[in-house]
Amino acid sequence: MGKPLIVQRRGKGSPTYRAPSHRYFIDLKYRKYDDIEKNGVIKGKVIDIFHVPERTAPLAEVKLENGEKLYVLCCEGLKVGDTIEIGAKATPKPGNILPLYAIPVGSHIFNIEINPGDGGKLVRAAGTSALLISKDEEKVIVQLPSGKLKELDPKCRATIGIVAGGGRKDKPFLKAGKKYHALRSKATYWPVPRGTAMNPVDHPHGGGSRRPGKPTTVSRHAPPGQKVGLIAARRTGRKKK
Repeated sequence: MGKPLIVQRRGKGSPTYRAPSHRYFIDLKYRKYDDIEKNGVIKGKVIDIFHVPERTAPLAEVKLENGEKLYVLCCEGLKVGDTIEIGAKATPKPGNILPLYAIPVGSHIFNIEINPGDGGKLVRAAGTSALLISKDEEKVIVQLPSGKLKELDPKCRATIGIVAGGGRKDKPFLKAGKKYHALRSKATYWPVPRGTAMNPVDHPHGGGSRRPGKPTTVSRHAPPGQKVGLIAARRTGRKKK
């Protein structure tokens, strides 16, 4: 008898594949959008910069002038003792948080809201940044790190600059154990063997030669035991010129 596929084991939700919730430091979001941010600016001082295991980028602990404590993604160049500004009237410089309509065209930005007030969703990995391409009264166009252009509401907030921690991928993993522990901290199961390297009882692609031996397109409504390969493929074959 074969064993369950990795996708089946992951879907079961056992401790091996479950994210370690006790290692997640905080649900990182911007502060609630209020009248101070809409019409003015609130300042804060960076009192600490530290690493958290669930993120590739460091976090900065900021104490605002009203006594409120805030955690933000650290941008390149930010250090302990620096002052950041939050609000529509803030100075557009790295580390400051402004609505998109107040950010100059051509600026590098990160931790971008998809909907006004959602706290920041896009471009949060270390070393990444998006580019503000154009803006008008109704929409702002942002180029994401993938190159995709996305239209956003001008009231969405973002942080100016580039996320700190860039270059982390430049150093190679010299040992398999290093890779294993790096991915283990984020509940990513590794290594994952190829389906073609398995036996027929263990995977639909298993057995025979190094190729699956049959088309790998699978219906969207297939059961979990068959759902590997090109799931609900829009098209197959070579692209015609």
